[in-house]
Amino acid sequence: MASTLNDTKRAAIGMQLSSIKAMQELLISNEQALIPLISDTEIRERFQKMLDDDQKNMGVLDTVIVQYGNPEEPKKTVTEFIKKVKELMAGSELSLYEKVFQHELLKHQQAMSGIVVHKAAQKVGADVEAAITPLNTVNFENRAHQEQWKGMLEVLGVRELTGQEADQGLWARVQDAVAALTGVAGSVVTQTSDKSDMNVQDVIRMDHQKVSTLFTELNQSNDPQKIQEYFGQIYKDLMVHSKAEEQVVYPAIRSFYGDDNTQELYDEQAQMAVLLDEIKAIDPAHSEFKVKVNQLKDMVMDHVRQEESTMFIAIRNNCSSEQSEQLASQFKAAKSQLQEELKASFR
Repeated sequence: MASTLNDTKRAAIGMQLSSIKAMQELLISNEQALIPLISDTEIRERFQKMLDDDQKNMGVLDTVIVQYGNPEEPKKTVTEFIKKVKELMAGSELSLYEKVFQHELLKHQQAMSGIVVHKAAQKVGADVEAAITPLNTVNFENRAHQEQWKGMLEVLGVRELTGQEADQGLWARVQDAVAALTGVAGSVVTQTSDKSDMNVQDVIRMDHQKVSTLFTELNQSNDPQKIQEYFGQIYKDLMVHSKAEEQVVYPAIRSFYGDDNTQELYDEQAQMAVLLDEIKAIDPAHSEFKVKVNQLKDMVMDHVRQEESTMFIAIRNNCSSEQSEQLASQFKAAKSQLQEELKASFR
């Protein structure tokens, strides 16, 4: 089987996610530069709160991109646009109000980009939608931020043009806008409790849920092209997930999970790798293909049950929250590196 591991639609979403991350970095840079310029205590505190949210959401975006598993570079036009905006924001041509105004437009662009990706994921596949679920948190907060920026623009703009205060107070304006947002945008995105400092069990469980969804999608399809697409994603995800666990997680748990239990996990994943390569060589239109895929599914689900029962309990009982979160960060970093290496090997 000549697997195409970079399906066009999935690659396009990967590029858009990377562009959203690049824009998030720009938003953070802007807010860090604008805060010292604000003399109004209330507005400065609101800026700081949104900066805190944006920095947290950068961690969420990192999780989404690694979980999605199709790394791409930002669009060239986005990279060039960001460079020009940085130059403009650093210069003296724009007043404070004008800089805040431009920043609000960037927030709008970011919010809409996130929502479009969310909607596109629903069309591409349930596994894609599941992988990018944490993006909903970023989308919701960007929409809420956007409305608050409008309130601050009202105050700053009236002050700059007249030297006087706007008739309606800032916070009344913001609360009115956020109340309206809840009714309008609540049906578009779903706010979740996702956070950037997930523990390693959370991150591994997300991988398990995604591959389970992929198996379901593959078995429900009779289109060889779609079957190949789903298997290509299964292949990538399982290879990267297993190698990252073997590099980061299994060595960290061996001392308290036990040599025999840990070795069993290594052995199971070695068997999965052999079966993955066997399936890769089969024509997806052949009846044997799904038979082998379901053998792989049974093997993977047995492995998942062991990890989510005994291994997760061992981690919870022997690692602090901080240690588990640090392990999650290391696991995601390993996955990101492996995804880039796998992508390069299929060019």
